[in-house]
Amino acid sequence: MKIHIVQHDVITNNPEENLKWILEELDTPESKDALLTVFPACTLCGYPLYGSIAYTDIQKRAQAALQELIAHSEHRAFLIGMPLQIQDKGLCNAIIFVQNNAIRGIITKKYLAPDEQKYFVRGEGVQTIQFQEQEIAIGFYEDLKELTKQHNEMPDMVICCGCNIFNYNNPYSIRYRMHKIVESLNCSLVFVNRIGGEHSFLYAGGSMALNAAGNVLCQFPYFEQHSESVDLQLLTVLENDEKPEAVVLVYKALVMGIQDYFRKNGLSKAVIGLSGGIDSALVAALAVDALGAENVHGILMPSQYSTDHSVQDAIDLAENLGMDIDTVPIADIFNQMKLSMKPVFGDREEDVTEENMQARIRGTIVMAYANKFGALMLNTSNKSEAAMGYGTLYGDCNGAMAVIGDLYKTEVYQLSEYINRNGERIPQHTIDKAPSAELRPNQKDSDTLPDYAILDEILNLHIEEERSMEEIVEEGFDPETVAWVLRRVKMNEWKRRQCPASLKVSPMTFGIDRKVPIS
Repeated sequence: MKIHIVQHDVITNNPEENLKWILEELDTPESKDALLTVFPACTLCGYPLYGSIAYTDIQKRAQAALQELIAHSEHRAFLIGMPLQIQDKGLCNAIIFVQNNAIRGIITKKYLAPDEQKYFVRGEGVQTIQFQEQEIAIGFYEDLKELTKQHNEMPDMVICCGCNIFNYNNPYSIRYRMHKIVESLNCSLVFVNRIGGEHSFLYAGGSMALNAAGNVLCQFPYFEQHSESVDLQLLTVLENDEKPEAVVLVYKALVMGIQDYFRKNGLSKAVIGLSGGIDSALVAALAVDALGAENVHGILMPSQYSTDHSVQDAIDLAENLGMDIDTVPIADIFNQMKLSMKPVFGDREEDVTEENMQARIRGTIVMAYANKFGALMLNTSNKSEAAMGYGTLYGDCNGAMAVIGDLYKTEVYQLSEYINRNGERIPQHTIDKAPSAELRPNQKDSDTLPDYAILDEILNLHIEEERSMEEIVEEGFDPETVAWVLRRVKMNEWKRRQCPASLKVSPMTFGIDRKVPIS
């Protein structure tokens, strides 16, 4: 049987726009030549919908789009995902099987994510439909676990409609699971997944088809729009079945996430505060690759504590990337601010207060540019800093999106090296030098934080692996260091709640997967 698989980006809450490209895809010769065309889950309205799906207007618009698709299905068959009101049951996350101007089957999602449970009712799970003299088991990715347990009928084929969020920790877990299903049921399989960014959530694609022998017949590229027809009866194994390294996938994920955030919100210009450090350099490089150098502007804001080499590193970065920058010195503003606060502060010695004042001055300057020129400020904080509270609210924590907020500092270095794989884009001196906020003379991150190699290992064990202090110490880490790190993680939850959302690439993202009580 020839199946046409469609891996596409989706616009959330806009069934009319999604309908346009769906109809275009159904009119392609490849789709018309196939017996069945399959789209990802949630294709018609996007995902996540959150509270917007509770409004009847979006449900009616989705129904209208579905009716147009049904009218377009003469001598055709396809699967499409959408929210659907089912009589005597409620609103379900559904996959609709359409054939010859009629709905021939409805598959409803059974295992709902916590956010879905607020708006959808629990469905029936995987359903088996007879089509072209074959028994086809159709279901959402989360419901497929039922197939490897006790399934009443052994299908000839499995079709999995996914809407799976990218996770760099195990990017090929879906492939492994699909192979296990084929091995267990001895049947062919199609997995279709969407691509695109939806605020924090990034969808990788990676759609694939396997024959009953477990051979990979096609493997779609990651983070790229693609459609292809495949004959599931083929015995030929796919050649050049590559598995990109995690750093490559993270790079593609972040670039796509920036692109989609801007495109779907009708934006084009980004502004970044450049410090000469590695974090802002990496964000600038990713933004240039996503939006084009002409759409990315940097602002360099040296103070009396900024080193000459940091200023030069920022200038070299801008030249390497081809982006424009402005320089707005803050020393006079900072000194005037201290003078203005003198009657309040009295003779108290300078401390972290004055350091934060500098960060907030910089945050105000970048936001002023964003307002004046209709640009979006990109945040440059990383996950290590967010975990430790090593940032200033309303200063360097400003921004509409934390581009690298889900990458630990050691991962920032790895991705920066990848950015330079074909030549120096991020100045090598930026990568090599000791990181510093440069908010006081000779300041270094290591004055306040453990070495990032040690810190990030502890954070990963605690956050991603959810290990306790005792369990982390058993791994050989210094008890006092572990206690200090975990205490900082706990005490800075309040600050993380006020920071911009991160592009999600890890399995445990602050604010999305990991929320703990503030007090």
